Amino acid sequence: MNYLLPHTIDNLLGEKLIFRRLLHEPDGDVLVAENFVQPGSGPPMHTHWLQDEGFTVLKGRIGYQVAGQPEQYANAGESIVFKRGTPHRFWNAGPDVLHCEGWLKPANTSIFFLSSIFAAQKKSGKAQPEVFDAAYLIIRYASEYEMNEMPVFVRKVILPVVYRIGKLLNKYEHFKDAPEPIKHL
Repeated sequence: MNYLLPHTIDNLLGEKLIFRRLLHEPDGDVLVAENFVQPGSGPPMHTHWLQDEGFTVLKGRIGYQVAGQPEQYANAGESIVFKRGTPHRFWNAGPDVLHCEGWLKPANTSIFFLSSIFAAQKKSGKAQPEVFDAAYLIIRYASEYEMNEMPVFVRKVILPVVYRIGKLLNKYEHFKDAPEPIKHL
């Protein structure tokens, strides 16, 4: 899938992302984005298996945590980086909208995956994405992303069953142009 940049998404839960540009570098494209996060909002613990991710706080206060470590905070002008394979989460830890510039490297399927997750959240009207879309995205892109707070039994047993039922019920027609997942390097 090709996206015309800038490309804006929101999940109606307090997060808005604007994918600004792709920078072509010899060792992989860098996706540059801005995010706007309402107080208390932010993604749950997750892992990018193949990407590094970084943020610079432009306005507000970001809370962040690497799995197994204490919560930390960064203010305007400060930057944080999450290395690939590191489970992490972040949230708006201040009273005003958090505004950051961020990047992912390599870009891989990030725009598609995040756009699809946000659309599935809009479809369900809550933090948990619509179940068939969630099953499709989490199963198909497991080599790239993991939702760490989801119980293992749900990830390894329930979602594969839901995914197969979705295939039988033809629930994935809207994903017909989905990019191929990137395999671990």
